[in-house]
Amino acid sequence: MRSLITIFLLIFCVSCFGSFSEGERYFHQADYEKAISEFSKTLFLNVTDVKSLHLRARSYEELEEFDKAVEDYQTIIHYDPTYAQAYAGIGKLYWKKEDYKNAQKFLLLAAKEDGKDYEILFLLGRAMLMNKDYQSADEFLQLAKELNPTDSRVYFYQGMARSQIGDILGAAGSFNMCLKYDPENITAKYNRGLILLLIGNPEWALEDFEDVLKENPNHIEALARRGNAKIDIDDPTGCKDLREAAEKGSLYAKMNLERCE
Repeated sequence: MRSLITIFLLIFCVSCFGSFSEGERYFHQADYEKAISEFSKTLFLNVTDVKSLHLRARSYEELEEFDKAVEDYQTIIHYDPTYAQAYAGIGKLYWKKEDYKNAQKFLLLAAKEDGKDYEILFLLGRAMLMNKDYQSADEFLQLAKELNPTDSRVYFYQGMARSQIGDILGAAGSFNMCLKYDPENITAKYNRGLILLLIGNPEWALEDFEDVLKENPNHIEALARRGNAKIDIDDPTGCKDLREAAEKGSLYAKMNLERCE
């Protein structure tokens, strides 16, 4: 009889304490409430289990219970100050709140602990871009690019950073690579057109502005720049583009109308 009671208690305890693998299974099935329940049982038995804390924090994130997620990430950092993903998790939550200064702070801490995590470096570069720290953004996006050289996004944001620091040729190269991997990125095409116009390649710039306008005929600034590019190559229809863009409110077009006098 005593042995039966012992077996019953063991079974009862196992069901109470749960397991990491079961919680992980629920997490990957996107059943986040069950995952949280399972990880909570596991943590009742082992409060320092940072893997369970991490996935419980991620589950809270998915349920948009951000304060609870931050609490778990902070607990992880208490037990393991070198756990990069905990800093990154807090940084990403600040990013979602559009608090880019704190996002940069925690993502930088994450990068110090793990300088080979592409997502950390990529998001850190973007946070720096949002905070107008363009030189640092370029440097961290460069590191991210070396880890994942086929992601069009890293070239796009590096092109934006380089444009701001005056590295015009570098920006052109970045937008070229972005379009190599994502030919449909109209914003990258527009920005490349701006640079080509600036460095004296109006024929190539014209091609980019034409593509932008095919995709979005209401892009007034592309229309204005197309007009200027046409004038540069002695196409008489350039003034028509400039006048139309000026009528629609483009300050750039208004400033360049004198070219049509």
